[in-house]
Amino acid sequence: MDKRGLLVVLSGPAGSGKSSIAEEMIKRSNGEVCRVITATTRAPRPGERDGRDYIFMPRDQFIDGLSENEFVEHNVFNNNYYGTPRSVLDSLLVRKKVVLLVVDVNGGKAIKRDYPSCLRIFVLPPSDEILRHRLSKRGTESKEDVEARLSIAEKEIESLEEYDHLVINDDLDLAVLDAITILKVARIHHIRGGELAAWRENKYESWHSKRNPADF
Repeated sequence: MDKRGLLVVLSGPAGSGKSSIAEEMIKRSNGEVCRVITATTRAPRPGERDGRDYIFMPRDQFIDGLSENEFVEHNVFNNNYYGTPRSVLDSLLVRKKVVLLVVDVNGGKAIKRDYPSCLRIFVLPPSDEILRHRLSKRGTESKEDVEARLSIAEKEIESLEEYDHLVINDDLDLAVLDAITILKVARIHHIRGGELAAWRENKYESWHSKRNPADF
């Protein structure tokens, strides 16, 4: 059976390392895994590039897009908008990609409503203490911002059991391997629609002999 696109939602509090995990998964996938770049109205931070880290968008343009349902999900943090462009996501799924979306839990809920067959992975550090240390070590945010993110993190963690899988990010390499293992199994076995018709057409007769367990 031909591979089809798999939408994977990666969530976790700020400081969990979800973005680093996503980047490493993409690097190790030989082009099979890609990430939807989200749009934001905030200004770029030092070292960030438009189209690589975020799509940096004027506030008026973002608000117009919301009225036209151009975003799969969106949220507001520190008076800045963040959102996932629907057209970009759908174009990648049509190309049969494994598509990673790195979003907060509210975004994860919105995506689950529109894309119910998505796979959702929650990322956490080993403890609250380590989470606080990671946020404080960034050096790009004030003490007030760190406390605000910790407060948000406590609320986000309450949504953990709504997700399909948990990855603990103590060692980045091991966390990436855990996430890749989840994707490999899901790529083969996760039901995303169309399986019944494919089974009736005998497309699974030689399923085990054709697939390569090393492939995504």
